[in-house]
Amino acid sequence: MPSPLITRRRLIGSSLALSLIDLPARAEPAAGGFFELQAAPGRLQLLPQPAAETPVFAFNGAVPGPLLRCKKGEELKLRLVNKLEQPMSLMWPGLRIANAMDGVGGLTQKPVEPGESFDYRFTPPDSGLFAYRPGYLPFAAEQFSRGLYGALIVEETDPPRVDRDMLAIIADWRLDDQGMIAEDFGAKEEALGPGSIGALVTVNSQPTPLTETTKPGARVRLRLVSATAARIMSIAFEGVTPMILAVDGQPADSAFEPVRRTIPVGPGARFDVMFDLPAEAGKEARLVLRGDNEPDRDLLMFKTEAAAETAQAAAAPAPIASLPVNPLLPTRIRLETAKRLDIVIEPAKPAPTTAGGRELVWSLNGGAVADFAEKPLFSVKRGAAVSLGLVNRSNLTQAIHIRGHQARLLHDLDDGWEPYWRDNILIGPGKTKRIAFIAETPGKWAILSFIAGREGAGLAAWFLVT
Repeated sequence: MPSPLITRRRLIGSSLALSLIDLPARAEPAAGGFFELQAAPGRLQLLPQPAAETPVFAFNGAVPGPLLRCKKGEELKLRLVNKLEQPMSLMWPGLRIANAMDGVGGLTQKPVEPGESFDYRFTPPDSGLFAYRPGYLPFAAEQFSRGLYGALIVEETDPPRVDRDMLAIIADWRLDDQGMIAEDFGAKEEALGPGSIGALVTVNSQPTPLTETTKPGARVRLRLVSATAARIMSIAFEGVTPMILAVDGQPADSAFEPVRRTIPVGPGARFDVMFDLPAEAGKEARLVLRGDNEPDRDLLMFKTEAAAETAQAAAAPAPIASLPVNPLLPTRIRLETAKRLDIVIEPAKPAPTTAGGRELVWSLNGGAVADFAEKPLFSVKRGAAVSLGLVNRSNLTQAIHIRGHQARLLHDLDDGWEPYWRDNILIGPGKTKRIAFIAETPGKWAILSFIAGREGAGLAAWFLVT
């Protein structure tokens, strides 16, 4: 029986008038209540015709994979079917769920072998914007870079009213002269360099910029997901005043305008942004990717138009309100009693070792191991406070992801924390960032790089909550 999940192709076929970035309706599961995600080789038209389609990996024949949606407190039942020639697993960035369902192959579950399937069942405790992506380190970089990723939205009980609710998954593609994805996923040079940064940037696998036409003054909720393998982006908003509602799936303490209307977006990051388009017809607003040693490029363009019968000026909109804070996250973290530990990130010394055909060119606290070490970096009791210093002793920006927990980003002077939660932390070259969280769920929880290729080259470890 074919999967009932709505892919982009099926969505377009059923409703040509619907925007490529508007959220589709909730899909109904198959018999037994399971959504089915089939990971298999596919093809995607990334370059303009008459160029050939690019071979990719896809979920249910689509890149990004189908948008998964459920209500807060509703059990999600999902069956991963592996039709690749590689083992894999599926992890869920940002979701605070039982450790057995966390999807880190080799740590919390056995990898799903070719031709096999695995059932994920969990009830998300939090509403918000989350994601899914491969989680078995030996092959995760290749599978992700070839297109295996998607978004999961856990709906609020009482979502804010908006005119347009949109999802934009930003990716970049590194293609060779033949339009094929460059196959250097495990190369030492890639792992020790900036990573795989592709010249082709897409939104929902469409060439940029995507253009949307709306009524004047329309209120837009834009859910941004970074599916870049290594690109660290500065995304600017022009022509509108953006308000950040949530970061990495969790509501901010209060909605805030980012500095210079620009947000730094690392691999795997998620942002909920709301803004009002200009009240006059014929105006434009845009999202711009600020170039790093390359020209700026438009990602999304919004144009306002007015029908004749609605040409009169609209009333001023109400101010954009904050989302309710998550009552399940702590209001206080007792840093004075916290388990304190520095995690030092640096190139492996004196020389890289090889494991499973991969060179381990990075180390955490002096150790370079394949996949995950036998012993955890640290162990804490459930409910304990943890304070980690992420020390970057390299000349590259690092993007570190914490599994199963949401952390406060501490101020550099230890005099407070940022008014939002993170599970993805950017650490500049030679810099240290400190985070704090409550270890609330028992199990083995991974700490790993979200720069594709580095997680399998030594930048992966774990901690134990008992």
